[in-house]
Amino acid sequence: MTTRLAIALAATLGLAMPAYSQAATPATQAAQAANPFFAESPLPLHYPQFDKIKDSDFAPAFDAGMAEQLKEMDAIANNPAAPTFENTIIAMEKSGQVLDRATTVFFNLVGTDTNDARNKLRADYSAKFAAHGDAISLNPKLFARIKALYDQRNDLGLDAEGVRLIERYHTSFVRSGANLNDADKATLKKMNAELASLATTFSDNVLKEVNASAVVVDDVKQLDGLTEAQIATAAEVAKKRGLEGKYVLTLLNTTGQPPESQLTNRALRQRLHEASVARGSRGGEFDTTALVSRIMKLRADRAKLLGYPNHAAYGLEDQTARTPEAVNAMLGKLAPAAVANAKREAADLQAMIDQEQKAKGEPTFALEPWDWAFYTEKVRAAKYNFDESQLKPYFEMKNVLENGVFFAANQLYGLTFKERTDLPKYHADTWTYDVFNADGSQLAIFIFDPYARDSKRGGAWMNSYVSQSGLTGDKPVVANHLNVPKPPAGEPTLMTWDEVTTTFHEFGHALHGMFSDVKYPYFSGTSVPRDFVEYPSQVNEMWADWPSVLANYAKHYKTGEAMPQALLDKVIAASKFNQGFATTEYLGAAMLDQRWHQITADQVPDAAGVMKFEADALAADGINYKPVPPRYKTPYFSHIMGGYSAGYYAYIWSEVLDANSVEWFKNNGGLKRENGDHFRKTLLSQGGSQDAMKLFRDFAGHDPKIEPLLEKRGLTAPEAATAPRQAR
Repeated sequence: MTTRLAIALAATLGLAMPAYSQAATPATQAAQAANPFFAESPLPLHYPQFDKIKDSDFAPAFDAGMAEQLKEMDAIANNPAAPTFENTIIAMEKSGQVLDRATTVFFNLVGTDTNDARNKLRADYSAKFAAHGDAISLNPKLFARIKALYDQRNDLGLDAEGVRLIERYHTSFVRSGANLNDADKATLKKMNAELASLATTFSDNVLKEVNASAVVVDDVKQLDGLTEAQIATAAEVAKKRGLEGKYVLTLLNTTGQPPESQLTNRALRQRLHEASVARGSRGGEFDTTALVSRIMKLRADRAKLLGYPNHAAYGLEDQTARTPEAVNAMLGKLAPAAVANAKREAADLQAMIDQEQKAKGEPTFALEPWDWAFYTEKVRAAKYNFDESQLKPYFEMKNVLENGVFFAANQLYGLTFKERTDLPKYHADTWTYDVFNADGSQLAIFIFDPYARDSKRGGAWMNSYVSQSGLTGDKPVVANHLNVPKPPAGEPTLMTWDEVTTTFHEFGHALHGMFSDVKYPYFSGTSVPRDFVEYPSQVNEMWADWPSVLANYAKHYKTGEAMPQALLDKVIAASKFNQGFATTEYLGAAMLDQRWHQITADQVPDAAGVMKFEADALAADGINYKPVPPRYKTPYFSHIMGGYSAGYYAYIWSEVLDANSVEWFKNNGGLKRENGDHFRKTLLSQGGSQDAMKLFRDFAGHDPKIEPLLEKRGLTAPEAATAPRQAR
């Protein structure tokens, strides 16, 4: 299974590593026996032994795991027998078990609960892992065996999944540089090693900068507009930082910050916004502009070495989009309409500002980015007679999860869930559930990790601890991670509407992982093109406001009373609101990503020119509307420094499929078992075992059409829209 990790690292994420080899000695054997990674976990479904895993276990498992896998690969490459599917491809699929277990847990924990020891390990091993991937993917004897099988793949008597597995291995190796000469391979290895180290440093700096940029407030009066619970949390954070008597507003990694919608103090909103957008480009030890410049240059150079005009051409070749031109065409079509919509919304906000200032007898002011969310809530309240604060009491987190997300999954797929408290946790703030099929058989184990913390990266995501495979018999262990602020002890966790839809979204990824029913680990779960992977998760968002689902979970946390129908109606009506802003901020980031990755190495600016490049790129694409900055600015755009380089467009590309699918569900009776079973059978269970667009056609019965997306995003007429799904 680590073969997949190695190839993904070397070929897709641009992480790189030198070969590492270490023989086990008798002295190390005893230590290995005590190390939980050297054998499969004895817990149900091989659930990780979090209570036995120590940070000191990782390095020995990495070292021995890499050595073991290289030995396995060596044996495959030098096998005197002629290459067969079994002795080459399947042998590779089964290789690297120790490394797979250790790296899977490690990288998941680095994302969700890191510490100094884990950060150091990641820094120490990023280049080693990249080199390990290179040692496999650039092994000429190994590639020769894969190519021999590839050339005769249709004559081997394999089923379609087996043929595709050979094709994917061949493609991965070619894209990793297997056809290069020895000198170019050596150059590639150096590039990959440096890129791996730089990506690690970037990620560390972004997290440290988020924590360092938190806004300190001296006077509680400045926090007017926040709830008592939010103020208590801010005081608690300050106390933990040794700032007793003060208040700390922590930042999320997005440009916009949630308190901006509530704070009445305009100067503080401005402080908060400016602290957010300055991250990574304000100088100091966590500045990332030099890292950005070097990463972009290296990526461009590597693309050229591999025979591509730029990194985007390299990255997109293996996606459903195929080419930068296809992505540019779509984004270019959407941008003018999105900005036009945002400007119409801005006019409403400016009118609200003018009206309020006049009523106060004070001069008006021009709408700024830090005003947008605040006055949006006021306009929403005026238009629809409600605001977010009215909703939150009806969205208690565990109720949203169990009676909303799980309820929808039960109605659609027949799934049932049972919380269990006997399995170890990597953090106290997580919940664990057994997941059962309609026939009572166990499908998976699900971990829910909802709260923000300093040790956790920003955003929301899904990951697998154990991936499904018919070859190994493994069933999935998957986790969802959110960044919901944790309330003070004893207080309920009340969610915003965006947090609710994010919970449904991430569970869509979880379903994709849990429903996986493939033979080979390579294809398991969410192992699909990046611009397809967001599609099932976006579809799952539709159930958040589906009337029968909403009625089941939208209940007051104190009284248990259902959300009044009038308020429900307002939620649905208001879901059409502010789509211009959401689409514009997303497209700003998506188009910026393409600009960075469609240039050649000689066009990459130095550190001092990074922010000018960004400004010029946004202007050239007509997406530089000042009140709506990009959802992520370059210095903290973590997506594109990791697996989403030249790939942030994937959210809206997937949304074409999503909008078509929502239409399909509605046309076929909505939330009912036969629809869920059809979606599961034709698409969710297939992982990457078939071409992604074929899976879509098998489900929907037709090629995707763009019209449902245009309508949903409000890009067909000024008022025709439903809520845009936020990129995470």
